[in-house]
Amino acid sequence: MKVTVAGTGYVGLVTGVCLAEHGHSVTCVDVDDKKVALLKTGISPIYEPGLEELMVKNMDRLNFTTEYKEAYKDADVIFIGVGTPEKKDGSANLGYVYGVSEQIAGSIEKDCVVVVKSTVPIGTNDKIEDLIKFNLAKDVNVYVASNPEFLAQGTAVEDTLHASRIVIGVEDDFAGEILKEVYKNFDAPIVVTNRKSAEMIKYASNDFLALKISFINEIANLCEIIGADIEDVADGMGYDGRIGNRFLNAGIGYGGSCFPKDTKALHWLANFHDYELKTVKAAIDVNENQKLKLVKKSRKYFDSLKGLNVAVLGLTFKPGTDDLREAPTLVNIPIMIEDGANIKAWDPVGVENFKNKYPDEITYCNTIEDTIKDADLCFIFTEWDEVKSFDLSKYSELMKTPIVLDGRNCYDLTRVRKENMIYDSVGRETINSFEVSLV
Repeated sequence: MKVTVAGTGYVGLVTGVCLAEHGHSVTCVDVDDKKVALLKTGISPIYEPGLEELMVKNMDRLNFTTEYKEAYKDADVIFIGVGTPEKKDGSANLGYVYGVSEQIAGSIEKDCVVVVKSTVPIGTNDKIEDLIKFNLAKDVNVYVASNPEFLAQGTAVEDTLHASRIVIGVEDDFAGEILKEVYKNFDAPIVVTNRKSAEMIKYASNDFLALKISFINEIANLCEIIGADIEDVADGMGYDGRIGNRFLNAGIGYGGSCFPKDTKALHWLANFHDYELKTVKAAIDVNENQKLKLVKKSRKYFDSLKGLNVAVLGLTFKPGTDDLREAPTLVNIPIMIEDGANIKAWDPVGVENFKNKYPDEITYCNTIEDTIKDADLCFIFTEWDEVKSFDLSKYSELMKTPIVLDGRNCYDLTRVRKENMIYDSVGRETINSFEVSLV
């Protein structure tokens, strides 16, 4: 089947490459000349494990272009995978989606199915259908379908090729059958519903996971106060099949391109209709406060970070991606800078993106050892494997004062107790095996 994908970000590019892997002829459209030129050479502009290898493997079925008219005019199916960033008021910015829809309307020369894969507020697919039909340049039939993505950065390829489910929202049988044909070689259950239900499935799924994360973080905070251990608590909860053990890892909150944006968008939509989603609002508030947990912890050890050597391990919002969107570091590092800290930071893939935001205020290191050397304090913001497998004895060996504030609970407390260090994590006992005069 001849497929065109609008957008070459996480959603669009991963979708296009995975459809090519399953035998479709795919053209990916983007407005960025430099990005398209890079893609044509087989290089992915985003860091995503397995994506570039799969792209190179399927280059005979992949085409990248900025010429949208040619790409849309004779496509059987057109996927819209452009961004829907958050506005200042929390609502979704649909400008890119509507812009692509107008381009499609002016370009198509045959009947086709337009599939909205971007995360959009409930009812947007109806508006897109009206917009396209109003602006059609040719006498053709257009069928609009909702097909939300459920991929996570760091596992996006696996999440697409081996999806937990494929949701298809349609208002007619024709579009549904075409999408079933598109996905016939994908080993995943297919859920067919109407468009608004499909749109809601996406938001409700992400917001539920955000609720789960915020809930376990609240419990972790209480565990610290009363002396319980959040890992034991989460383990005991996870055996209940109604709860499950996923997304029960306590830490410093969720980030990325989905959970923060989607919780705010659904909360905004409810308010627009004079209804308040109190649980979603609570998740948003808890998450914003949780991001600052480590900086608040640091005040137990130092009144101010002024003049201190501070090590930062991990810059991205989670391991397996170079994405910084809503990363806790973007909230914490400005506070450290304003406080007068001397910051050294390490991340295996996120440094270049962070340099775009803070080119001069931070010293970027190539190794964890260089980062923590002579540090008064170490913050762990991302649970990279390199951090989790790091030799704990090196903290006391290399740091001026081995105080480690871990926002991702990377280390087993039994191991930590054997080391000469102060280790303060989330929802667990603080290990203090190091005597030092703190000011």
